[in-house]
Amino acid sequence: MRDYKEVRTTHHEQGREQRVTTFKATQMIWLLLGILEAVIALRVVFKLIGVNAENPFAAFLYNVTNFFVAPFASLTAAPAAGGMVFEFSSIIAMIVYALIGWGLERLVNVLFYRPRGPVIVRQTTVADHTPQQVSSSVSQTTTTTDHTNNQTPGSL
Repeated sequence: MRDYKEVRTTHHEQGREQRVTTFKATQMIWLLLGILEAVIALRVVFKLIGVNAENPFAAFLYNVTNFFVAPFASLTAAPAAGGMVFEFSSIIAMIVYALIGWGLERLVNVLFYRPRGPVIVRQTTVADHTPQQVSSSVSQTTTTTDHTNNQTPGSL
């Protein structure tokens, strides 16, 4: 039987939880923005290829996106030919919502992000096991090591 030590290592970094929460909030903003952009883009494609507005899925899509496109509906004319419509207003809405989403994500990041601080690493020897022939005792020792880890503010 070999000698071995059971060692537990813990890492504590001040501000890590807040950085993770900020990261999750910004990812949620990007997710919601991506869904909104995709739905409006689908509306543009549906209008462009002349999808039947009486179709339940198309009607649902138009009803959902009307709320988001309505503020931009009267900005420009929508050229139409044979039931196909090119909605410039929907393209403008997509650009405006992308800018709003980007600004909101930056605002959340600036207000709530905390830069990486010192990392405290603690190693604790729980039990020192030795072969039965040499010794039958079990000793406990504790070793604490502090390390400072400075990395770029953008990394977790």
